[in-house]
Amino acid sequence: MQLHILSSITEVSQTSWDALFDSQYPFCRYAFLHALEQGGSVDTATSKHQTGWQTMHLLLKQDDTLIAIMPAYLKQHSYGEYFFDWQFAKAYQQYQLPFYPKLINAIPFTPAQGPRIAIAPGAVRSDVLTILQQAIRQLMLQLKLSQFQSLYVAPDDRAVFQTGDYLERYDVQFQWHNNHYLDFNAFLAALSSRKRKQIRKERSVVEQQGVVIKTLSGTELDADFWSSFYQFYCATYFKRSGHQGYISLDTFSLWGQHLADSIVVFAAYAAQQLVAASLCFRSDDTLYGRYWGCSADYDRLHFECCYYSGIEYCIAQQLSFFDAGAQGEHKLQRGFKPVVRHAFYDIAPTMLSEAVTRYCNEERQSILQYVDQASDLLPFAKKADN
Repeated sequence: MQLHILSSITEVSQTSWDALFDSQYPFCRYAFLHALEQGGSVDTATSKHQTGWQTMHLLLKQDDTLIAIMPAYLKQHSYGEYFFDWQFAKAYQQYQLPFYPKLINAIPFTPAQGPRIAIAPGAVRSDVLTILQQAIRQLMLQLKLSQFQSLYVAPDDRAVFQTGDYLERYDVQFQWHNNHYLDFNAFLAALSSRKRKQIRKERSVVEQQGVVIKTLSGTELDADFWSSFYQFYCATYFKRSGHQGYISLDTFSLWGQHLADSIVVFAAYAAQQLVAASLCFRSDDTLYGRYWGCSADYDRLHFECCYYSGIEYCIAQQLSFFDAGAQGEHKLQRGFKPVVRHAFYDIAPTMLSEAVTRYCNEERQSILQYVDQASDLLPFAKKADN
């Protein structure tokens, strides 16, 4: 087998890429990753924003037959990953050890669990991963990389990583599960009476402000929508983080053109004018909440667009899960259950190796304890509750 390193996804055909990544998971589709490149949201050499994400996809071929694909990026910082390693970077800096660059197997700006390796039918996953690990370790030496990371790994890939020589980390996200609800009221009926009242009140507050929510599909989103949404996105990101966000207008527009079948938007209108929107993607069983923006502050509108409308959509479409993104403990009170996410690290040996391993072991235990504690705060009704 031969390893090929791609500086652009255009070095392989869309047909070949999507044939291996045949999952409904939208974020590994060729069109999604190509839009990041073409829109200047990744690749420092072409981006006005100096993103620090450099495309370095790994392909394995055998006699010109594509065997495996691993989406990967060379990173010069730890922004936009969400499975954060700032504590490691700080320790490396204190001991004057180089932490960047590093190689990550992840989807830029997308903390959504999914496949991280695509493997041709008939190939043995464990054998392919062993070959990739050997190749990556050679790259680490050649490029003086501190480490390789695979983030938000799906169960199939996770099982293979766990058999290899990798350091595993845990993180927590909050995911809504569809318990075969007939409608939104059936979901509310499963909650405690106090939480039912709270959610109904929050939804009514939005209505009382004269705001109307519309669910739009990708085919209904034109250039004017993307222009407005981009302004909302930048303004909201700037208010929260002091910068205008990671995604360019061109990338959003390209997603709209080429991923219309995967895009769902919950758009808010006041006086028939678009004032806010939540941009989601979907697979065959999951809705993924990704980006939110608004033109002005409307009370409780974020909860409506980013949570309640999504829950209602999942029930109507019979989707099993709603993955509303990273962080957000407030999601617990709205029926989103804590779930463990996984990442795997191959770190070049240093004087900190033992400390890093110890930290990860303790972190995993802490995460599991937190999940147990957080689960007790879920709003679902106890048997004695009326």
